[in-house]
This record gives sequence, C-alpha cells and structure tokens, in this order.
Amino acid sequence: MSVGLLALLAVIPILVALILMVGLRWPATRAMPLAWLFCVGIGFFGWKLAPMHLLALSLQGVVIAIGVLIIVFGAILILYTLEESGGMETIQYGMQNVSRDRRLQAIIIGFMFGAFIEGAAGFGTPAALAAPLLLALGFPAMAAAVVCLVFNSVPVTFGAVGTPVIVGFGFLKNLVADAVTANPDLPFNSYDGFCAAVGQWATFMHAPMAILLTIFMLGFMTRFFGKEKSWGVGFAAWKYCVFAGTCFLVPYLACAWLLGPEFPALLGGLIGLGVVVWGTKKGFCVPKDVWVFAPANEWDATWTGSVPPSTKTEFHANMSQFRAWLPYVLICILLVISRIPAIGLKSWLLSFKLAFTDILGFKGVNASIDYLYLPGTFFILVALATIVLHKMPGDRVSRAWGESLRKMKSPTIALIFAVALVSIFRGSAANEAGLPSMPLALAEAVAAAAGSIWPMLAAFVGGLGAFITGSNTVSDLMFAEFQWNMAQTLGLPRQIIVAAQAVGGAMGNMVCVHNIVAACAVVGLSGREGEVLRRTFWPFMVYGIIAGLICFLLVGLNSGVF
Repeated sequence: MSVGLLALLAVIPILVALILMVGLRWPATRAMPLAWLFCVGIGFFGWKLAPMHLLALSLQGVVIAIGVLIIVFGAILILYTLEESGGMETIQYGMQNVSRDRRLQAIIIGFMFGAFIEGAAGFGTPAALAAPLLLALGFPAMAAAVVCLVFNSVPVTFGAVGTPVIVGFGFLKNLVADAVTANPDLPFNSYDGFCAAVGQWATFMHAPMAILLTIFMLGFMTRFFGKEKSWGVGFAAWKYCVFAGTCFLVPYLACAWLLGPEFPALLGGLIGLGVVVWGTKKGFCVPKDVWVFAPANEWDATWTGSVPPSTKTEFHANMSQFRAWLPYVLICILLVISRIPAIGLKSWLLSFKLAFTDILGFKGVNASIDYLYLPGTFFILVALATIVLHKMPGDRVSRAWGESLRKMKSPTIALIFAVALVSIFRGSAANEAGLPSMPLALAEAVAAAAGSIWPMLAAFVGGLGAFITGSNTVSDLMFAEFQWNMAQTLGLPRQIIVAAQAVGGAMGNMVCVHNIVAACAVVGLSGREGEVLRRTFWPFMVYGIIAGLICFLLVGLNSGVF
C-alpha cells in the first residue's frame, strides 16, 4: 500500500473529529467516541492490527487519560475551593487594584502566569489553572479558554523544566552520536550540545511571537468578545504587549542561550510576571483608557457555559492577599521542587506508580500513572490544605467537592476516547505488515509533496503531532527522527529543522483536543469544544506561517543562500 493511500486512511479519524466538532458542532463527548471507532476500523483493515491489540492500545489510552483527568479534577477543585472560601474574591479584589483593564489582565494571568506554570508543570496545566482565574475576574468563559489556550504556546518548547527537548528528542541520541563521529566540525559535539542548539534556534522562531501573539490576541479578544467589535481596541495596548513580551523574553532568551533548555519558560514566566505586575502598578506602558467587557447580560449566549459569569463590579478582601494567593504559591513551590532532578524529590515521587506492562499480552503496550508526581495530585493536596488555611466551614467544603465532581462527567467521556484514539495512532507502528505508523504516514506524505520548501512546513508537522497526542514531548518523540532524516535528505541544518519541530509541537497546544477538553471543563464549556477549536485554529495558522518563514530564513542564512 502506498504512503499516499496510508496517509488518506490515517487522516480519516482526524477529519471525523473535526467535521463533527467544528462543522456540525457536536460535543466532544459524542464526536470523540465516533472518531475512535473510525480509528479502530482503520487500524483493523488498513494496518492489520488484531482486535485484541486494538483493545490493548485503547486500554493504554484509558490509563493515560486517567492521569490527565486527575489534573483536570484538581484544577476544578482549586477553583471551587477558592470560590467557597472567599479566596477568589480576594484575588479579584487584588487584581482589580493592579488593573481593571481586561486586556492587561489577559496578559498578566493568561500569558505571564501561564508561562510560569508551563515551565514548572506543562502538560496542559497552564490553561487549566489560568482560565478559571480569568473567568472569576469577569471574562466570558469562551474568551478565557481561547486566550489561555493560545498563550500556552511560546513557553511550551521549554515546559515542564525542559522535558519536550530533553526527553522529546531522546530517540536522536544515537543519530547525533553517529553524526558527531562522522563529522567533528558540526556545530554540536554531543547530544546535550545538540539539545542546547535546538533550544537556542527555537527561541528565534518563538521570540517574535511573545510580542506579536499578545498583540494579535488582544485584538482578537476585543473583536470577537468586546462591545465595540473592534480589532483596534485590542491593538491599542500594543505598547503594553511590547513591555510584557520584553519582560518575558529577556530571562527566557538568557536561560536558553546560557543555561540550557530547562529554565527558559520557568524563569521567563516568574521573573517576567514580577516585573510586569510592578510596572503595571507604576503605570508603565499602561493604556490611558480602561477597557472592560460589556455587562454579562449583554453577552452572546455562546460565550458562557455551565459556570455562571462573575457579575460583580466591586470586590472585597475576605482575607489578606498573601493568604488568598497562598494555594497558588504552594502549587508553584511543589511543582518546582518536584521537577528539578538535583533536589532529589523527583526520583522519589516517580518511584510510586500504578504500572500496566504488556497490556493483554502485547509487548510494548505499557501505561502507568505516576500518581504522586502528577500536578493534579498537588492541586488536590493544596485544595485540602486550603480548607485549613482559609478556615472553611464544612458545608462550603462539601459544596466545592460536590460541584467539582459533577463537572467531571463530560471531560471524562471525551478524554478517554480521545486518548484511546491517540494510543492507536501511536501504537499502529507495531503492525505485522511492516507499515509506518499512522502519524508517520501522514508526515511522509506531506514531506513528499514539500521538497525544498520543507522549512516552511516543518513546524506544522510538530503541530500535527501535538494535535494528535496532546503533548509537545510526545510529538517530538514521534517525529524527531523523521525531521532529522528530512533535513539530512534535503541537505538542511538538522538542528534548525528539529528546532522547528519543537516550535510546532508547542504551537499545537492551541488546537490539541485533550487540552481543549480540559480547558473547557474548568470554565464550564464541556460540549462546546468545537467552538473553541474554531477560534484557536486561526492563531495556530498565523503562528505556523510566521515560524515557517523564520525557519526558512534561518536555513537560508545558515546555508549561505541569503
């Protein structure tokens, strides 16, 4: 069977999900089970996978989905616990004193705070934490979800303490070693040197977006969710976007070029957040006019979901700002100390796992839940600690937990089938017919048609991997060797093409189904995932085109073409 025909078969489940969710506006709870059924059928007839093998891969997906669901539940629980304790109103009061301008709040919470959480935890956690904060501040649920999903892109290549680079390119170790042995004059002399170079080149593609994307998204927000329906109202805050982007980029670039891939997002977000909040209080680059959404009763019905919008215009402090923010501070501390190997806690936490090896007897079909290492576990522990820290009465605790559990039905159904589909996609490589995996067949078909313009498209392959798998790291694991071979075949700098893969995997976070399902769950938009995807698709395309142009230029400069 030709690669082209395999690619056509492989794309069918993706098209089914897109048509049902985006075109027909089906909820993910209905669309993803049907897309999974199509994937099972294609795996059976096209890739000749045995029924029990398909079941094993699906069960692998269920186990992985449980880990994601723990994160979603923990994020929802933190939100409702803080709402019931009075902590959320105190945070709203404090943020109101920093700025009442919703454009600035989107940058501070959605971009800066989200970047720090991405650097510490990754794996969809930023949108799950930041979107409810924006919702509580008075953003429409749809705007909060879209803004946080789109902003969770620039930092992602370096998320979870550099995991997408350090772990994601693990399959390239032998290829890098062979290349260095064959040519000692390469710009990298080891696998660690290659990873550092990939991170450095990736910053060239990401860096402009730290400013351009923030300006674009503020215009997007005011055009589609503002009472004026104007791009210009958002663009008017461009000076603030330049200021915020610079505050993030200085430590981000310094870490990538001087320290390696572990800390650019973490320190870029943390240092940038502190400077931006300080600068905002001082009025630095702050627009003269204060922009807010129209009153909630004037909003389009499609902007809100099952979580009622905040209708308060004035908030009160029920406790000190420190006590109100303490749960988030504790989450950040726990995430940081558990992610840095040198501290030693990471290896201990990872020793506790619920492991399933060779599921149903199929070698290599493994899955595990690192239940103590999951960010969701920390969220739940901090939610329990908040009961004491905020002196919550029992009836409020019961309401918070009850509402959180009720919100889990829809994301549970959607995520289980979405991740089961992903598992079949990835596991299709283990077929007896000797066929490439479904994702690899798709990538090879695109590559065959691309040729010399590959630098323009390499990032989109990374985005495809993240869309399918829900992870920049897994996208890199899936396509790194393919990107390396494409660069070698076309005579292109391998470190730059692999960097484009890393950038694409990051921008793919905007459109990946399981991030969207998680973000929708925490703001009460379960069942509306297709509407969110329609809105995040265009920023994804803009990001990919700009990253592609930069990659094409870098390749030309590196090869002496320009």
